[in-house]
Amino acid sequence: MPGHLRDYFVVLPDSAAGAAVAGRLPVRESTGRSAAQESTGPAAAGGDGLTVLHPSGRPWVVARTAFREVSHLRRGDDALVLIGPDRVPESVLAGLLEGARDRAGLERRLARRPGLHHVIARLSGQTWIRGTASGLRRIYHARHPEAGTIASDRPAVLARLIHAPLDDGALALRMLDFLPHPLSRRVVWRGVHETGAGYGLALPVAAPGTAAVPGPAEYRWWEPPAPELPLAEGARVLGEAIAASVRAHVGGHDRISCELSGGLDSTALTFAARATGPRRLSLLTVAARDRYSEDETWARRAVELAGQDDHPKQSAPDRHADEPTAAGRSTTADRPAGPDLEHRVIPADDAPYFYADLASCAAELNDEPLPVAPGRARAELLLGRARATGSRYHLTGYGGDELFLGLPHAYQDLFHGNPFTAWNHLGGLRHQLGWPLLPTVKALLNRSSFPRWLAGAVTAEAQPVARTPLLSWGVRQSLRPWFTELANSLIVEEFRAAAEHAEPIDPWRGRHVDIDAVRMGARHFQAMEDIGTTIGLPVAAPFYDDRVLEATLAVRLPDRISPWRYKPLLVEAMRGVVPDALLARTTKDHMSSDEHQGLREHGPELAELWTGSRLAERGLVDGRQLLRLAAEPFSPVLVEHSISSTVAGETWLRTAENAWPTAPSRSDSTSPLTRTSEAIL
Repeated sequence: MPGHLRDYFVVLPDSAAGAAVAGRLPVRESTGRSAAQESTGPAAAGGDGLTVLHPSGRPWVVARTAFREVSHLRRGDDALVLIGPDRVPESVLAGLLEGARDRAGLERRLARRPGLHHVIARLSGQTWIRGTASGLRRIYHARHPEAGTIASDRPAVLARLIHAPLDDGALALRMLDFLPHPLSRRVVWRGVHETGAGYGLALPVAAPGTAAVPGPAEYRWWEPPAPELPLAEGARVLGEAIAASVRAHVGGHDRISCELSGGLDSTALTFAARATGPRRLSLLTVAARDRYSEDETWARRAVELAGQDDHPKQSAPDRHADEPTAAGRSTTADRPAGPDLEHRVIPADDAPYFYADLASCAAELNDEPLPVAPGRARAELLLGRARATGSRYHLTGYGGDELFLGLPHAYQDLFHGNPFTAWNHLGGLRHQLGWPLLPTVKALLNRSSFPRWLAGAVTAEAQPVARTPLLSWGVRQSLRPWFTELANSLIVEEFRAAAEHAEPIDPWRGRHVDIDAVRMGARHFQAMEDIGTTIGLPVAAPFYDDRVLEATLAVRLPDRISPWRYKPLLVEAMRGVVPDALLARTTKDHMSSDEHQGLREHGPELAELWTGSRLAERGLVDGRQLLRLAAEPFSPVLVEHSISSTVAGETWLRTAENAWPTAPSRSDSTSPLTRTSEAIL
């Protein structure tokens, strides 16, 4: 079935209605039975699912996890469930739960562990749930007509259970390249709500002697640390956090793989993974079409240095997804001191251009349309080759740019406390990026509030792509020429409505932008996780661990970012783990040419996509203009405006409408600004 959800959990109330909802959860492909039907006893696994029960014996947490581990412990009426990449021993769970008199006490204990888990706890009769501060793990909730509040990590599951219609306002927003806080929380189904990253969801029980249950309440459990650590101490803390995150994902696996692009982020994780001691470590590099690219050269150098004591195999073109060899099963006697290294270079001609095989996007029903969808075929190729090596877990360097490059907005924060240092750094950055002097000074002195910025963060005017000082609360975006008046009205109204009550993630402008960028990247990475689940290989981005985020934010700004050093904090954190020769790289390759060429190579597929466009049927895009652009891949319109988010919205809609049976749509005579589809998922 297209868009079948292969990984999710649901938290249910302790009632007969809640138990009935458990019986209506999406069925398993392997057994054809509902998740709730595969569990007996206080907590039991069946197939790839597990149900943790309320003290009453009714279902509390119903989890269907393809690769994630469900660790749980009950002590009397109190209970703790952690869902993440590693199995947490019962003794550790007991140490977390016992003595934790309240939420704050449990959070203090959880802060000592890698921040990669969904947390579901019941203390003093109250259930509370949270994801991660990085936004990689999120929580959604909805009001079921019989059962009351139900929660899940997947909005599509809740949408199905409450028969939620799609929301055209949220869909129109997803046609932008990115959504700033708090608009990123707008769920594409009506009646389904996302709990903000860094916030948890409390589900109270009925008051004694009453049948009424209060609604859910959000509470803040995470605050970013103060940027006080010097570089040396911060690098030590960050190095420990990266190592712990990598161990949590791949520790104990005998065969693992890494995407070794040649960049600093993937190189750091490759050496961190090597340190966990797998029997076999497969490294995959996609060769670039650009003859000036340096990534492959650096990747080969990394393999050479990593294998100096491990006798690695010779790097070789990987033109076929070979079956796993016996290399990973060598005996202790004939194994080298380190892991058996294998490096596969995927030839550039084997790598699909962007916008290839758009129909394959129907394989996963992501939480929302994501701009990474046009690159799905490329990601599937890489993960498929990794799985063919026999890998049990695949690591990527996603998140490294958002964390360690440093965004110029941070100099706004530095300017308040140390204006001389801020201006000195900005001078170097200004000359690198070609920012004119007066606009830079004006942007630096600008003190507009976050709500005011948000209200004007979209415009019909074309935005200059270069020589524009980026020192505000984010980046202004332009409405696309192929958006309809309805779409433009919906988007502008959504921004204005959000601005009326918006509060920044952090009062400091630079920290707000840094955290928002990390959360945006984590949201996009979940699409990669879903592809891995589809093909049978778990894929992870350890940089999105909360402890890694905290360690980064805790370092003083002048030490963390610099116009004269490339990712200085990561470099110092990995010193002694990654050879110094690799830490000396100061360049980064880009794949913009593959995207532009993809528009030409896959023009016919794009034309087919816009023929019978679902977005056009909803009145959000001009299908005829998009058809013309499919035939004109080098149009100035496409040079100035990215089409990837619109493509992602179209492919996502087609997947969503086929995911489950739909009821006939009904016309809606409400205002265009509140118009939604009545198609029921």
